[in-house]
Amino acid sequence: MNKTLTKEQRISIVRYRIESAENTLAEVETHRANGFYNTAVNRLYYACYYAATAILIANGIEVKSHDGVRMNLGKFIVQEGILTPELGRYFSRLFSKRSTGDYDDFFNHSIETVDELMPDAKLFIQTIKDWIELWLKEQEQSAQ
Repeated sequence: MNKTLTKEQRISIVRYRIESAENTLAEVETHRANGFYNTAVNRLYYACYYAATAILIANGIEVKSHDGVRMNLGKFIVQEGILTPELGRYFSRLFSKRSTGDYDDFFNHSIETVDELMPDAKLFIQTIKDWIELWLKEQEQSAQ
């Protein structure tokens, strides 16, 4: 945490990250349809990663690494009950699958893997998005 963000900066970044999560999730179907399963898993992970960083920033937690995001997501967001423990574990599993697909030689995810991971990615992002919508309303009300 190099600097403290202003309230306005936090709101802007949170909105941007949620939009990035939604846009990245939308990319998955194209990669899946074209047989790029490693890329589809990568995009699933990054869609969830953007949502995870959005909720962390909304809570005043700025991290600079993937490990930091995973650790703080569990430590604060899951512990607070915003995300279920299952979704917290899903994010860690998705990180592992993304790493395998990105860095292991001669490894290719299957369409079944993409199809298995997709519903929880949607739930993960929607759960965070729902919480952020309430948070944004609170921010607007406190500004009045």
